[in-house]
Amino acid sequence: MINENWESEFKTRLLEHYDEMKWLYTELYNDPHAFDYFCEMLHQYYTERSDLLKEWDEARIAVPNWYQGNEMLGMLMYVKQFAGTLKGVKEHLDYVQECGVNYLHLMPLLESPAGRSDGGYAVSNFRKVQPELGTMEDLSDLATECHKKGMSVCLDFVMNHTSEDHEWAKRARAGEKEYQDRYFFFDNWNIPNEFEKTVPQVFPTTAPGNFSWCEEAHKVVMTTFYPYQWDLNYNNPTVFNDMTANMLNLCNHGVDIVRLDAVPYIWKKLGTSCRNLPEVHTLVRLMRMAAEVVCPGTLLLGEVVMEPSKVVPYFGSIEKPECHMLYNVTTMASTWHTVATRDVRLLKHQLGTVFALPKQYTFLNYLRCHDDIGWGLDYDFLGQFGINEVLHKKFLNDYFTGKLWESNGRGELYNDDPTLGDARLCGTTASLCGVEAAVYEKNDWKLNMSLELDEMLHAFLFTQSGIPVLYSGDEIGQLNDYSYHDDPLKWDDSRYLHRGDLNWDHVAMRNDMNTRQGRLFHALRKLEKIRASHPVFESDADAWVVETYNDHVLGIGRYFDNEKLIALFNFSEDEQVAWINEEEDYIDLMTGLQRDAKGVNLAGHSFAWLLHSYREKEYNNEAPTPVEKKTKPVDKSDAEAKPAEKKAELKAEAKPAEKKAEVKAEAKPAEKKAEVKAEAKPAEKKAEVKVEAKPAAKKTQSAKKTTRKPAAKKTRKTTKKASTKKVTTK
Repeated sequence: MINENWESEFKTRLLEHYDEMKWLYTELYNDPHAFDYFCEMLHQYYTERSDLLKEWDEARIAVPNWYQGNEMLGMLMYVKQFAGTLKGVKEHLDYVQECGVNYLHLMPLLESPAGRSDGGYAVSNFRKVQPELGTMEDLSDLATECHKKGMSVCLDFVMNHTSEDHEWAKRARAGEKEYQDRYFFFDNWNIPNEFEKTVPQVFPTTAPGNFSWCEEAHKVVMTTFYPYQWDLNYNNPTVFNDMTANMLNLCNHGVDIVRLDAVPYIWKKLGTSCRNLPEVHTLVRLMRMAAEVVCPGTLLLGEVVMEPSKVVPYFGSIEKPECHMLYNVTTMASTWHTVATRDVRLLKHQLGTVFALPKQYTFLNYLRCHDDIGWGLDYDFLGQFGINEVLHKKFLNDYFTGKLWESNGRGELYNDDPTLGDARLCGTTASLCGVEAAVYEKNDWKLNMSLELDEMLHAFLFTQSGIPVLYSGDEIGQLNDYSYHDDPLKWDDSRYLHRGDLNWDHVAMRNDMNTRQGRLFHALRKLEKIRASHPVFESDADAWVVETYNDHVLGIGRYFDNEKLIALFNFSEDEQVAWINEEEDYIDLMTGLQRDAKGVNLAGHSFAWLLHSYREKEYNNEAPTPVEKKTKPVDKSDAEAKPAEKKAELKAEAKPAEKKAEVKAEAKPAEKKAEVKAEAKPAEKKAEVKVEAKPAAKKTQSAKKTTRKPAAKKTRKTTKKASTKKVTTK
């Protein structure tokens, strides 16, 4: 149903998707009345969306791939652990910006009951922030301030279940059938027992089974995760309509990226695994179209923690897309496997699969996050080397919990299941790399090796296509927090080991290069700036695995816009040789010096970023200058400009003649010097000017051409690059 009185813009967007939405909706529910309500609901949230957010929508429609540039850098954080409240996060945004971050992921912050919150994933009210963290107005204010600083805001949307304290659950418990129909209630265990024959258990040790007895209702209710998390019944169109409304409400409070939590689980069908069913993809496609109608500047991030063959379908197709982005879970787990084994063959195999995917597919890459590390590796591939799945999982867990003599990792197990010989792993990046053990032992040699491993892993993270995301605290090498063992609300969940409060005393040490915090902070900032300054790190780049003829050394090649990168990573603590034989002249991006890409020696846990440019000679033996076009602090006048004004600037900048003049202007050394002086804080200025801010390197970035090597893929249009800059620095 389309109301002729609706606004022309809304009708235009709705009509673009109307036939497909109606078809898919009817296929699922065959309920015309429910679909009419769905369309009315979309219009309601369109009218409630603020004019400022609508202007942001228009700007992002003009640059639909605004989130795919090489300047994107994310940070994942818990509000309470980072700064106490939403207002506290707002007050510390300058630090977030100093980290080079322009994508801020706030972990679940909606109301959930203490002691039964599952870290915020048991939501009791989708329209209310947890009181101690703030209010919905505080969330809107934070999002507005983030937008002024060129940052996007991501928030989790827990769509598979609600808390048993949710209003719907309370009314279902009281016996109201309408609300029991929003969940999966059964009069006895007959049907639940049939489900159990085919549905795997998520937490077999801490929360066995997929159903729980509800004493108040005298019925059985489906609880896939924990007994206090009741699965929603998406077979009921009312559930889908109301949950989509809850998602759009978050978008109207300034959330730019919606993380769809546990999305593979949302459709249940007897006789199946209740995972990744076709109806799940229909629902995600409908949610994608709903967002494009109401808030087209919004992105959907799918949390699909499964093997690649199950993950990739959640991108949908180019014609009928589903999620904009997905987590690169398999690469993360394979990375830690490689740290323990020093053997890169599995990682090469996994990366080869990722590199073969269409470049439109955007992955979120990370080393650590709020969750555990599950060892869902490709054991069919590993089997050819005589590796047994159960024994190998035990080896990995023993290694990272420090039970093996050669290991310096310090982590803890999560959901250890002795009967299956399976367990998952917890711990911060620094502690798993051995920093914690080195600090405890006061062993400087071991500390240096651990920090080099930490730095190398982040360099590998930044070499991958997609958006790299740091876990808050990793930028200063934060260690495990064992205090959770003394908290009765947390002590049975070892994931709190890496969910400790950010140590602001350690943050204050970030500019002291004699500390591990300072060394790691500036090492990561250098990597981030180099990545942002070279088009070869763009997601559009061709990427491939480079054969190093050494199972300890991973090689990655990238090519884009007349730049070729050979990246080498030594996962061994001993010196290794990458037996490559690249003919071109290369510059080491970390030193600015020429370096042959032939038989490259790599110290233990070290890496090399070797760059060749097919343009004129540009570097003159000087370190390339990291150019912060999008991640730099913006001045007040630029930050407060309206998106509509930004859009006009984008159009003006896209003109070839003006773009050429802009490039010439940017290449002037004197202006670069002034730019560095204006942007860099005193403590960072000294280091940046010494090592990085050199006129010759500035010319490299500024004089970027839109032509490229004939045999290579056509480069991205200049208008896209110019537009991305303005949208992300608003």
